[in-house]
Order: sequence, then C-alpha cells, then structure tokens
Amino acid sequence: MPVTATSAAAPRPLVFAGFPASSWAFALRVWLAMMLALYVSFWLELESPSSSALTVAVLALPTRGQGLEKAGYRLLATAIGVAASIAIAGVFSQTDSLLLGVFGIWIGLCVYVAGLLDGNRAYAAALCCITVALIAVEQIDTPLQVFPAGVARGAAIGIGVLAVALVNEVLAAPDYHPVLADRIAALHRRVKTFAQGAERVSATAATSLLHDIAAVRPEIASLVTESSIGTARTEAARSALVDLVSAFSLGRMLAALPATSAPAKNAGDRTQEAARLTAMARSWLQSEINRKNAQVSSSLDALHEGTPPDHVWQAPLYRSRRIAAETGARAAISFTLIAVFFVLAGWPSTELCLSLVAVILGLGSTTPSPRSFTMVTLIAMPIASALAGILKYLVFNGVSEFQLLAIGFAPLVVGCALLISLSSPILSSLGRLVLVFTIAVLTPTNPQSYDPEVFLVTSLFACLSSVLVFAAQMLLPPLSGERRVQLLLREAQRELRRLDTRRIRHHAPEESAFRDAARIEQMLTANGSFPIDDQIASTTMRCFDQAEALRRCRAELDLVRQGPLAGPVQAARKSLVRRNGGAIFAAAEALHQASERSDLSASAAIATLVAASTTFAASLSSTDFSQGKRP
Repeated sequence: MPVTATSAAAPRPLVFAGFPASSWAFALRVWLAMMLALYVSFWLELESPSSSALTVAVLALPTRGQGLEKAGYRLLATAIGVAASIAIAGVFSQTDSLLLGVFGIWIGLCVYVAGLLDGNRAYAAALCCITVALIAVEQIDTPLQVFPAGVARGAAIGIGVLAVALVNEVLAAPDYHPVLADRIAALHRRVKTFAQGAERVSATAATSLLHDIAAVRPEIASLVTESSIGTARTEAARSALVDLVSAFSLGRMLAALPATSAPAKNAGDRTQEAARLTAMARSWLQSEINRKNAQVSSSLDALHEGTPPDHVWQAPLYRSRRIAAETGARAAISFTLIAVFFVLAGWPSTELCLSLVAVILGLGSTTPSPRSFTMVTLIAMPIASALAGILKYLVFNGVSEFQLLAIGFAPLVVGCALLISLSSPILSSLGRLVLVFTIAVLTPTNPQSYDPEVFLVTSLFACLSSVLVFAAQMLLPPLSGERRVQLLLREAQRELRRLDTRRIRHHAPEESAFRDAARIEQMLTANGSFPIDDQIASTTMRCFDQAEALRRCRAELDLVRQGPLAGPVQAARKSLVRRNGGAIFAAAEALHQASERSDLSASAAIATLVAASTTFAASLSSTDFSQGKRP
C-alpha cells in the first residue's frame, strides 16, 4: 500500500520506555487525583480514607467522559448499597447466619440485574452488592455502626469522585468522542466495502462485523457526561450504529439475490416477470443501502459537531434473562458455601475475606468469563499483598509525613496506570486489580498503622478470598462460553418462530436488527478469543437474515395495506407466515400486477418480498448466501 503525503507527514506519538506520552499523562493524572483524595480525606479525618483512593483507582479511565459516567453510577450504587446495608442489618442483625444467607440472596439479585445491563450500568448493579459487603458484612458484629460506616464510605467516595473530576479538568483530560467517531468511521468503511460487493463475507466474518458494531454501544453513554452537547453526540453515535447494522443487513439481502440478466427471447412470461422483479429488488436495495450510508455519514458529522442527528434511533439491548438468572443463582450459592465454610471453621476476623469474596463475585459478573476473572485475581492478589508489604515496611518504614507517602505511592500508581492504559484486556485488568487490591490491603490511614500481625492476617485473608472463589467455581462451575452460545442461539430461533404472533416490543425494523446484532455480540463475547463454530455462525446469520426480512416485509406492507392493494397484501402476509420462498415470490408477483393495474406504487414492499423469498428458499444454505443462489 503506497504511503500518501498525509500519512507520511502525520506526527508520530512520543514514546518513552515503551509507552506513549498519552499513557504517561494518564498515569500522572491518576497519581495526582489519588494523592489529592487521600490528602483531603486525611485533612477531614474521615474514618475510611482508603475508600477515596480506591475510588480513584476504580475511576482510572483515559478520557474525561468515561470517568465521569462511571463516577455517577458509582455514587448511585453506593447510595443504594448503603440503604440496603441499613435495611438488611436492621432486620437480621440478631442472627449472623441468617444475615449471611440474606446477603447471599442480595448478591444473587445484584448479579442477576448486572446480567441484564451493560457497561457501567452493569458495574453499578455489581457495586450494590459490593457496597453491602464492605459495610454490613464488615460490621456484622457491630450492627449499630452500619449507618456511620455507610456515611463515612459515601463521603470518601464523594471526595474521590471530586478529585478525579478536578484533576481531569485542570490537566485537560482528552475527550472520547473523537476516538469513538474514528471507530464508527472505520466500521462504516467495512460495511460499505461489503455492501458494494468488493468482498464476499462468510457467516463467521459477518458475525464478527456485527459484534464489532454492537460492542461500541456501551461506550457511547459516556458522551453524555463529557460536555453540555454530550446528549446530542450520544444520539448521533447511537443512530450511526443502528444505520450501520441496517446497511449491513440490506447488503446481505442484496448479495443473496441471483444475478440478473436480460431473459432470452424464447423465455416464458413467468421467467421474464421474475427477472424484472429481481432487478427491481436489486435496484431498491442498492438505493436503500446508499441512503443508509448517507445517514451514517450525516450522523458522524453530527457526532463531530455536537448537533442532533437527522433521525434519532434507539439502540435496544438484548440480554438473556435465563443466563442472568443462572449466573445470579451460582453467585448466591458460591457466597453461601464460602460463608458456611467460615462458620464451620470458626475462624475469627473473617469479615474482610467475605467482603473480598463478594467483590470478586460482583466484579466477575460484569465480565464475559467469571472464571477467567477469578484466575486474574488469583494472580493479582499475591502481587498486591507483596507490593503492600514492600510499601509499608520497606518504603514507608514508619514514616507518617504525607509528602513521603505521596512519593512512595508514585511508582505503584504510575506503573499500574500504565498497565491499565494498554490495549491488552488481561494486562489492563491485571493492572487495575493490582492497584485496587494493593490499596485495600495497605489501607492508608492517618497516622499509618505498622502492626505486622494485622498486615499478615489481612494479606492471608485477601489471598484466601480469591482461592475460595476459585474453589467454589470449580465445585459449581459458571456457565461456559459454549453453553451461553447455545442458549442465545436457541432464544434467537424461538423468537424467530414466534415472530408471526408477536412483535418484539415496539421497535422499528432497524432497531430490532440492532437488538439481534447485540445478541450476536454476546455470543462472540461469551466464546472469548475463540471464534464460534462455522455451523453455529451460519445458523446464527440465517436467523438474523430471516428475522430482518420478516420485519422489513411487514413494515413495508403496512404502508400499502389499505385500498386496492389490500387483497394482495393480505395474501403476502399469509405467505410470510408459511415461510416458503416460492409462495413469497408468488405473492410479490401478485402484488406487482395489482399495483400496475391500480397505478399505485408498491416497489418497496415488492422488493422486500423478493428478497425474503430468497432468504426463505427451501434449499438455502449458509453457502448460498455468499454465492447468491436461488433454488
């Protein structure tokens, strides 16, 4: 590929020690925000100053909007968690065993809700159970301290949020919308390449493209908190994603149509009519694809300028209630089993371990693979304990001056922040967990405690928490990626069968197509780094194509269902119920003839029926989609 003058003149980012300057700037902001939060917490003499530092570690995100959005959800979840802690401790404070059982149910409920959400909303649901763990469980022997502990934690979290917001504003943390616009533009180029027929897309490649489009959805919410025009930018980005999926589905319909050519002179009337209808469908689909591409370009312009898009789409989220329920039940049972283990063991001072167990279960529920997350915590927890010991007894070594505390924290915070900035999900997650767990084990206070016995017990139970969660997941394994894919595929097939008798809420065809793309994104995410089986990919895309064809046909038929075309339209609806390609094509012919007799235009309805006839052809296979065959 030749290098253009523009690309040759593009400045290269500054790199130091293998990290770009933007990563170093991000690490500096995290360190400054954490030290500011600790300083204010010490100055106000809060009971839980470490919570402010933990808040900064959790909100360590490279752009301003992302951090503010997560901060808002963290404050909301903290308020809900504090209220739940007071309620649970107030009702069940007389029976520790029953309290732990109720808390196990609360964990399962929070994990279930997290399974129905995405992005930072799912994190907020998980944080509701984590907050109860850090307040109610740690105060299990002193229930009267639940309210003061909740207030202290809320105040510390508020200081952490303000510190992050202030540092990001003063040091001009970058906005996220330029990055997001570039990602959507790259996806747009991929969709246009496919729709123009420049390349053939297999079922596996098609699912991958839909995954990449739907995966952007959770990230657009952060644009709301980025600036005063963030809401308009969010609407523009959301509309662009929906139109991308729509253009992609239209491109698959176009690719499935048979190649058109002038019929032979001796061809029958029916053959000539079929050729005309196919050419009509091809022309209409191409014009619709061009219109959708223009809408995507317009939405991208609106995203850059911060203006509302020409048409606002919703981007509905698909979540499996069954998968969420099974995940929540497993989390509740795992916590209960670990709590029973501690009750039978009779060990004192196990509140910290139970709290960290809830933290691991809660945060793990927001990841595609809870077991993989637990494995990362198994690695991060000993590292964090070792780093906390080095800081406490080798670096600080009895000092209490805040200046020395800030200098001693610098290598840890900057190093972990650099790992967080990496594109590798494993290294980024490891860096964040090491930073969070190190602060949790170290527990900065004013004055700092240097009791070695307390530190050893804390480190032991911190490491034990991840081991126990891993053991519980071995005894009661989480849903495997293969099982999740199978459940999601069955739900897609069941929805397709019921599409004749009910509508999926009240979404437009474009929005419903995005909802199906969100389900495909979950299927690929559940499978981790391994691609899904070719046969499953073909079945998945066949369900996607058929559902999209049905919805588009009905939407277009609804526009011409009255007047002289009512009879052919009703016949077309019946052919769609039968799901027979030949019957659908015959219905398209009848509608075309009726429209010519009545001098009414029904080209859109006819074109979608012709495309649906190919989609529902009896002998259609996944290979036929890419070759454009008609049986």
